Amino acid sequence: MATIFETRLIGNVGKDAVVKEMDRGVVAINFPVAHNKNWKDKRTGDNRTKTTWVNCTIWKREGANMRILDFLKKGTLVDLCGTPFAKAYTLEDGSTRAEIRLNVSKTNILRPAKSDEYGEDPVMESDLNDCDDDSDCLETSIGDFTIDTDDF
Repeated sequence: MATIFETRLIGNVGKDAVVKEMDRGVVAINFPVAHNKNWKDKRTGDNRTKTTWVNCTIWKREGANMRILDFLKKGTLVDLCGTPFAKAYTLEDGSTRAEIRLNVSKTNILRPAKSDEYGEDPVMESDLNDCDDDSDCLETSIGDFTIDTDDF
């Protein structure tokens, strides 16, 4: 029986996307996304917000359509689907940290970052997905590529 482990994340891009060339003709587009949970504190009546940061990666083949980089700017509201995983690492001071990561398979720009270049109209996935074959599509996967901790 097949299983599915996929997460949908809607949030704001925290920093402009960064491209990293990997081995075997693969490119990783890395960017953090903030998800805010808002609530009212029952004891104090104050409005509260908890921000969860998710480090996202879109995998592309070298030479693939990279137009998505024009839209993955700080402040852009995105709707992402992909496979989540947790990663632990040790800092130089010996303390251990963990992070949530998402290997993105589908991207939808809900609202571009405020910029005169894009105006106020939302950009939909269909506007970005001008592809004839899988090499240019926004749907991505890591396939059988090996990733080392030094890759990020």
